Amino acid sequence: MEAKDYMKLPYTRLVQEISDESGHYFYGRILELDGCQSTGDTLEELYESLNEAMEGYLEVKLENGLPIPMPESTGDYSGRFNLRLPKSLHQRLAIEAEREGVSLNTLALYKLTK
Repeated sequence: MEAKDYMKLPYTRLVQEISDESGHYFYGRILELDGCQSTGDTLEELYESLNEAMEGYLEVKLENGLPIPMPESTGDYSGRFNLRLPKSLHQRLAIEAEREGVSLNTLALYKLTK
């Protein structure tokens, strides 16, 4: 396979919005490709630079005959997991969800993706 073929595969892109002492920007990485990461001032810039980083990453791996991990299959995941937490935290989250007018599940999903 060539780099362009790998680029078409469904690799997992993790994106995070950052606001710190250096400013506001977006950080992204390819989960399965260790060290393949980039940043951008906007989401559009991030995706463009992340794709460039991914293409360069793949080309270097191919040129050097190094193995390239395949994407993780989402078919292996149900989208569910059970979480045990202290009653006091459960109460606090349930109250917060009620105040926000959302389900506890929706609130937890929002907090996990922040």
